[in-house]
Amino acid sequence: MQPSEDGMKAALAGVKILDLAQFEAGTSCTETLAWLGADVIKVEEPTLGDQGRGASTDQKGVDSHYFMLLNANKRSVTCNLKHEQGRAMFRGLLEKADVVIENYALGVIERLGFGWEEIHKINPRIIFAQIKGFAPDGPYAKYLSFDNIAQAVGGGLSITGEPDGRPMRPGMTIGDTGTGLHCALGILAALYQRKVTGRGQRIEVAMQDAVINFSRIAYAAQALTGKAAPRVGNQSILGTSSPSECYRCKGDGPNDYCYVYTTRAGNHHWERLLKVIGREDLLADARFATPEMRWQHRQDVDQLISAWTAQRDKVEVMTLLGEAGVPAGAVLDTNELLNDPHLRKRGMFVTVKHPVRGDFTMPGFPVKMSGSSVPVTASPLLGEHNTEIYGAWLGATPERLAELRKDKAI
Repeated sequence: MQPSEDGMKAALAGVKILDLAQFEAGTSCTETLAWLGADVIKVEEPTLGDQGRGASTDQKGVDSHYFMLLNANKRSVTCNLKHEQGRAMFRGLLEKADVVIENYALGVIERLGFGWEEIHKINPRIIFAQIKGFAPDGPYAKYLSFDNIAQAVGGGLSITGEPDGRPMRPGMTIGDTGTGLHCALGILAALYQRKVTGRGQRIEVAMQDAVINFSRIAYAAQALTGKAAPRVGNQSILGTSSPSECYRCKGDGPNDYCYVYTTRAGNHHWERLLKVIGREDLLADARFATPEMRWQHRQDVDQLISAWTAQRDKVEVMTLLGEAGVPAGAVLDTNELLNDPHLRKRGMFVTVKHPVRGDFTMPGFPVKMSGSSVPVTASPLLGEHNTEIYGAWLGATPERLAELRKDKAI
């Protein structure tokens, strides 16, 4: 846990979290809590650790960029939960912890001897958070899930893509990171509630459920039509706004586009748009008199705007419309965002020093708080903090830790 940049205690200072998570859903949850100031300890299998360390690395034996992006600001200890002495060490950590989180396959944590009932006996104040692909009491409980699976079964693919095209996975990993953020919210609420009750509780988040929650506006579309929400490309899923499209701009790059939108709640955005593009003569055109009429004539709307955007680059389009009070967004790619001076200054991209890879630039934390600001630090090496944590938390001596390593307990 790092101190707040201004010297104040961070929001979650003093909160001890044991992180048994692997890959993305659980690790994004704990990284968020670490960025809020919690002391997050990754408890990893001694030989390979979190599978994300090596699963997509470009250098054998070196932690992957994937792992580094999801495990900043954490510390790492190794612990063999299949070894009795390793389990004893973990029980000792549980006695000191506020939160433990896992996202193993269904039943794994229970077979290791650390299900909710057992953990609650060890520490009645602990908050036990579990992330699974599907609800543990549902028909698909035993099925494996990753981000793309969660987006499929949660409805995300069904509403993404062109109307006459196949379902497409959205580029963001909302099934993984989105579930992690839902879980972090539950943990924060449980920590707050514990101040009143003095007791911990179990938190369960299913990835399918989280994607459904992200798709609530699709259910407004279904309520309007009585049919399953459709794929509408870049159009508004409610089918009540035009323009609502990505328009080609000057240039031949794959992302030389700008998204332009006007509200369905009136004509003020549309009227401003016509002024900017020099087509105020259309203010009295019956085809565009209301949001509903513009939707009916959306092909005419799109042709009108495309002719204007094609003469300007995407940033100019965004600037001209944005300054006039028309919602517009240039399609910025990851490289443009990574090198944006303002986003660098804001801390949305930061450079950390990794002990093996050296300087590494990564996204920072988007939540800005006036009284809590934790600097981003590099992800830990496997077992980097064994001596530090086992010594401080459990009083283990270097000699004792050497014995445990020899026995392959840690």
